[in-house]
Amino acid sequence: MKLNFARPLAGLMLGLGVALTAAAQPVDGEVMRIDQEAGKVTLKHGEIKNLDIPAMQMAFRVANPSWLKTLQVHDKVRFSADKVGGQFTITAIEVRK
Repeated sequence: MKLNFARPLAGLMLGLGVALTAAAQPVDGEVMRIDQEAGKVTLKHGEIKNLDIPAMQMAFRVANPSWLKTLQVHDKVRFSADKVGGQFTITAIEVRK
């Protein structure tokens, strides 16, 4: 009996490709406001494809509130965001020079 794994493997690879496309992708932005008490940062940012959000200015919760201590208003940043617990959340952020 000859087994053909090509078709199931192709389907698996296509499925993984779709899953990877939906993963958070880095986005460029600029810090407009920092709210230490609320654990939020307002960013002016480009399109966030994985969340289907167009370029705009909006506030995000941060996964790690200590990140807010390293940011300053008007910093250029690169970040990743996702929906965590029903809220748009920065899951990674770095200041760009």
